[in-house]
Amino acid sequence: MPAIQLNEGEVEFFAIRAQGAGGQNVNKVSNAVHLRFDIGASSLPEGFKEKLRALRDQRISSDGIIVIKAQSHRSLERNREDALLRLRELIAAAAFVPTLRRPTKPSRSAQRKRVDSKVKRGQIKQQRGRITD
Repeated sequence: MPAIQLNEGEVEFFAIRAQGAGGQNVNKVSNAVHLRFDIGASSLPEGFKEKLRALRDQRISSDGIIVIKAQSHRSLERNREDALLRLRELIAAAAFVPTLRRPTKPSRSAQRKRVDSKVKRGQIKQQRGRITD
């Protein structure tokens, strides 16, 4: 997998107010971040763009714009870093190519050994039982 260079100039950040409880600052400090990334206008290779668009992710709009909301930290800068990290993880997930599994089968000798051990085990079990005169 080649290294993906993400141009931070292509990423837009908007400071918004975070949801939920936050004490006195909740209504006056914008410390949550909305990250917007346009897949079509980015400098990513075309293959990555197609794979990103094909991902079934609710953060990707039908127009090909990724929107990530980060509000888990109390500072704007940490939320910004968190959103950027999540964008990189999303792009890395699209770039991941799983290795193809080649089906294999056991060798003839391994098959023979398996059957021989089963036959031997069956003979041992057959010898158990009542002894009749």
